[in-house]
Amino acid sequence: MIRIGTRDSQLAVWQATQVKDLLEKLGTPATLELIRSEGDLDLVTPLYAMGVQGVFTRALDSALLNNKIDVAVHSMKDVPVQLPEGIVEAAVLERASYNDILVLNPNWKAPDQSVDPEALRSPISDLNAQFSILNSQTLTIATSSVRRKAQWLNRFPQHIIENIRGNVNTRLRKLSESNWFGAIFAAAGLERIGLRPANSITLDWMLPAPAQGAIMITARGNDRAVLQACARINHAGTAYCVKAEREFLSALMGGCSTPISSLAVLQEDHLYFKGSVVALDGSEKTEVAAIYPLNGTEAPGRLAAEALLEKGGKAIIAKMNHEQ
Repeated sequence: MIRIGTRDSQLAVWQATQVKDLLEKLGTPATLELIRSEGDLDLVTPLYAMGVQGVFTRALDSALLNNKIDVAVHSMKDVPVQLPEGIVEAAVLERASYNDILVLNPNWKAPDQSVDPEALRSPISDLNAQFSILNSQTLTIATSSVRRKAQWLNRFPQHIIENIRGNVNTRLRKLSESNWFGAIFAAAGLERIGLRPANSITLDWMLPAPAQGAIMITARGNDRAVLQACARINHAGTAYCVKAEREFLSALMGGCSTPISSLAVLQEDHLYFKGSVVALDGSEKTEVAAIYPLNGTEAPGRLAAEALLEKGGKAIIAKMNHEQ
């Protein structure tokens, strides 16, 4: 029996249940163990102000190292690139959507009567058709992610960003009770538990967090039987892509308080890679795009990071480190 550790939010339990179902389909019985994380207990402090990486993973790491659970299931974007000693990546499930979405507030009221709220809430695939309207208004957007904040302000510098914390259910409720125009979510999180509202817009211009949309399983490095069981449900293509994205993050020495984004996509025998770093206030941005052959290219994420630093990313990161 494999004991699966998970946070107790609806989304986290859904993710852990997928792991349980996959293991049991292959003949390995499993059970869920619910564990609360520091990030779940403190719903007020902005994530970037908590001053630590792994606020959603440390409680599970501790349970794993203390043999209270056999594996831990995480949203991979929440996992620090450096795992604790004794813990290893056991598997990565096939990735869902990596996009961010803007969920529009159904109760939003325009402060200026000259603004037609329906014109801003029209259900289109992205913001391009609304760009001129959005760019002319001072709207309030909610997010707890410095990456989303920086990319949003880079495109809409006059907007106001408000912090929003909590699991997806809590954040949706906070949005409906506010007069914010909208809040930014990961599409995968809402779609997995059937909570993506109809009045949401895919932000296809916003680069995601490294490994966004992927589910990661960790285990003790010396637990051979568990590692063998998890290896059977590993999705090699997703694991390859998110490894490159996390290499990019690691090479830039980024964490949850740094607006670093990356996306790797496999197409036939090549890896298509995009990455960026944006100043905290959105005032500067450096991007990189590259195509790497799958045979013979070592550490494509690191190569992309080196290219980004040469293009001007080094100055942006140095400035952010000085400000922090």
